[in-house]
Amino acid sequence: MNASVIFDPLVPWWALWVALGFAVALTGLAAWRGLRGWWLRGLSLVVVLAALAGPSAQREDRVPLPDIVIAVVDDSASQRLSDRPAQTQAALDRLRSQVATMGGTQLRVVHLADAPDNGGTQAMAALAQAMADEPRDRIAGAVLISDGQVHDMQAAPDLPAPLHLLQTGHASDWDRRLVVSDAPAFAIIGEEARLTLRVEDQGQVPANAGTSARLTLTLGAEEPVSFDVPVGQDLELPIRLPHGGMNVLQLAVEGAEGEITDRNNARIVQINGVRDRLRVLLVSGEPHAGERVWRNLLKSDPSVDLVHFTILRPPEKQDGTPVSELSLVAFPTRELFMEKIRDFDLIIFDRYRLRGILPGLYLQNVRDYVVNGGTVLVAAGPEFAGVESLARSPLGEIMPVRATGRVLEEGFRPVLSALGQRHPVTEGLEQPENWGRWFRQIELEQTGGEELMQGIGGRPLLVLDRVGQGRIAVLGSDQLWLWGRGFEGGGPQLELTRRLAHWMLKEPELEEEALTATVSGEEVTIHRRTVADEAPPPVTITGPDGTETALPLVEEGPGRFAATWQAPQLGLYRMRQDDLAAVFAVGPAAPREFDETIASADRLMPVMQPLGGGPLRLEDHANFTLRQVGEGRVAVGRGWIGVTPRGAYDARDVTVAPLLPAWLWLVAAAALMLGAWLREGRFTRRVS
Repeated sequence: MNASVIFDPLVPWWALWVALGFAVALTGLAAWRGLRGWWLRGLSLVVVLAALAGPSAQREDRVPLPDIVIAVVDDSASQRLSDRPAQTQAALDRLRSQVATMGGTQLRVVHLADAPDNGGTQAMAALAQAMADEPRDRIAGAVLISDGQVHDMQAAPDLPAPLHLLQTGHASDWDRRLVVSDAPAFAIIGEEARLTLRVEDQGQVPANAGTSARLTLTLGAEEPVSFDVPVGQDLELPIRLPHGGMNVLQLAVEGAEGEITDRNNARIVQINGVRDRLRVLLVSGEPHAGERVWRNLLKSDPSVDLVHFTILRPPEKQDGTPVSELSLVAFPTRELFMEKIRDFDLIIFDRYRLRGILPGLYLQNVRDYVVNGGTVLVAAGPEFAGVESLARSPLGEIMPVRATGRVLEEGFRPVLSALGQRHPVTEGLEQPENWGRWFRQIELEQTGGEELMQGIGGRPLLVLDRVGQGRIAVLGSDQLWLWGRGFEGGGPQLELTRRLAHWMLKEPELEEEALTATVSGEEVTIHRRTVADEAPPPVTITGPDGTETALPLVEEGPGRFAATWQAPQLGLYRMRQDDLAAVFAVGPAAPREFDETIASADRLMPVMQPLGGGPLRLEDHANFTLRQVGEGRVAVGRGWIGVTPRGAYDARDVTVAPLLPAWLWLVAAAALMLGAWLREGRFTRRVS
């Protein structure tokens, strides 16, 4: 039971305050005039005003409610290191038993796992949610069982009671980790890019840990490279990306004896390889309708640096124009074809014929350029079938075709060969029946390479080949420009030439034999592209821990196979099939849970201290006790933590009755007035 006095005035409160002012003034006037009953007059006015205030006695039938202690248990990845799971469970059991013996207190337990999207330990959000589910006036305290590495301190709630940390881990813990502080998202292929990294030790580092560590760098499917790096110093690591598209790098530092985990000894960095500018040399043998198409196509791309070499007047042609009147500047053929040929990414010979403009030594240099990794595209015209054919030069030694000497001139529609329907350069282009006709084709005999397109009578029209480290392509017609002009509806000129150029530049997405992976969360989709007729064997996947999995692929279309696989753990995976190898990363490049693994209460101190809470290391105080402390008092000590009793209750019944009956107020006021009259009138005359 609980009793209190409440007021329900018969007039507004402002009227009572005004009346009280008048009463004080009248009482003061009576006292100033020397009336012997002035105090009785004042008391009578007070009784009248008290009666007008309507005092009532309120009685409540209260049922006390138990206090609530919230326990947030950190089950994140860093809490699974060493013996922390056992420490966590023992601390939770101890907390349950302490709350049970306290009486009038209940425990609410919330378990916390890793946050999605590499969010780390979101303990403050979990605490705020748990508080929202309970009445605030019943929360006597909160306890976090964790290593203290919390990643959402900005979400800390407004606490009504102390917060404590039961800290797992050991004072002797130490860890070595690899930190990549700066890594570019993009890098130019073949040019040097730099990573900034650091190997650092945390915690109680032993004397035998050493001042250097062995670092291993793995770029894609290439062989790993290892070298020693100093510990505790920032260093820049230069790298060169071998190809366009996404390049996956793994950096791993050798584990040290006694460190708490090696999960943060490796980092995965993904850098997108891009080309700075595509340098193209276009050599036109003579002006013709298709020349402008090639030039416009290349000049339309702002990332292309084009050098166009056109032979306007061959040596045997004499038109009588004096040399002094020619406005043309001599073309630097020696500089281009001898000194700077390796600066070009692609060389196109458009209807070029042997006229002595380029000596055989220059063309031999072009052949060597291809063998050593360069690319050449030959767009053949009628001259390719004659004695001045480029096929009769040193460059012809590496061509995948041989000219028969015939030039076929009749209307035809190019078609895709069986291989061309699966090859990434021509796969999925528009249907050939919708393409416009061409009217000239050079008869070629295929001597190697891959035939993607056919012309009149099924003769080779587009043939690609690999030569040494480079690539070469031959287009057996000079009438691709008809598609560009839209003749009879045109054709996929832009897409075909774009794919052809990217294939020659060795872009991964246009390789005939490719093994790639797409990662979404922990689900991995393996893609296999092939131009072979038979199905490829299963893919062998090697996990971060060295375990191997054989994954069969299912055919999705001509030359395309795929399979979906659930990765069992985070990290870098390697996959291999026949001669193909690739890597893919599952999970974040740097898991946030393992950024800092040494237990610490530093992050939580600004939230715990204002209300008297604090940390308690379980290594030293496994048998802690739970006490009740007053609000505003220190709530943590050596081997104990405290909670603040809240005294919450539930009112079952409320009874309200007037403090005094109305007639009694009237009698009291009348008695006081009568006493004042008697004292000031009757008693005063009798004395005189």
